[in-house]
Amino acid sequence: MRTLLFLLRKEFKQIFRNKGLLPMIFVTPIIQLLVMPLAADFEVKNINISIVDNDHSTYSQKLISKITASGYFKLADYGNSFPNAFKQIEKDKSDLILEIPQGFEKNLIRENRQKVFIAVNAINGSKATLGGSYLGSVIAEFNADVRLQWNIPDRINNTPTIQATSINWYNPLLNYRFFMVPGILVTLVTMIGAYMCALNIVKEKEIGTIEQINVTPIKKHIFILGKLIPFWIIGVFVFSIGLFLVGRLVYGIVPQGSILLLYLFLSIFLIALLGIGLLISTYSETQQQAMSVAFFFMMIFMLMSGLFTS
Repeated sequence: MRTLLFLLRKEFKQIFRNKGLLPMIFVTPIIQLLVMPLAADFEVKNINISIVDNDHSTYSQKLISKITASGYFKLADYGNSFPNAFKQIEKDKSDLILEIPQGFEKNLIRENRQKVFIAVNAINGSKATLGGSYLGSVIAEFNADVRLQWNIPDRINNTPTIQATSINWYNPLLNYRFFMVPGILVTLVTMIGAYMCALNIVKEKEIGTIEQINVTPIKKHIFILGKLIPFWIIGVFVFSIGLFLVGRLVYGIVPQGSILLLYLFLSIFLIALLGIGLLISTYSETQQQAMSVAFFFMMIFMLMSGLFTS
């Protein structure tokens, strides 16, 4: 135990003397946790739309007003020429085109139906999917308003109907930051556990101090614990700073469950990550090689974690 305490003291001194490693452990995660949730947002707004109005009727103006008032779309171009609107997409000034045909209001009133044409720029897949879905929802709401205006429903409806109501338990207001901030925090803890631990051990190989440790009368498990425990403590510290300082003060996220259970899972999770970092350092001879291998695993962890893709 006394030998382990001396090793831990040596490791902490070595970490705090490393001016390149120290900002990566403490400063970088906090800055990323402040900036990344603001950018990592799947809710797309201010979608540029070009509208080709060939009818110029009252109903077409109502539809255009409803689209621009929805808060999701920004009118980038308005005219009566589809080729001109398509040039806006080619110049990347517009994301969608809505073409209202001639006789839109007349056919809607006389024949009770009408079609509109929607062209979506699919270069950005997520923006195209959400933009087309938003526009379809706005047109559906406009269609419902027109039906309600023409056909006033009876006060007593004898037709049986089934209604499904959804309730979001853990994020009632669907605030995207409540989902992204904890996910990004876990990602940063993962990087500290696997990345920094591997780099710290490999640095011992590069500067040659690993050979001095090998000839000292230290047991293998003592040496491994001396290397892993400091980064386990640092991981818990960074998680606490991100959860209680950044998460609560900046984003207003307050844990509702058991804090002790949360830290229990964090402890087990960090042990697994530190084991991965130790494994990477075993097969790596240089820090560059360790970073490349760790980056390979980090990409897999991030893409399969469910944070960005289901």
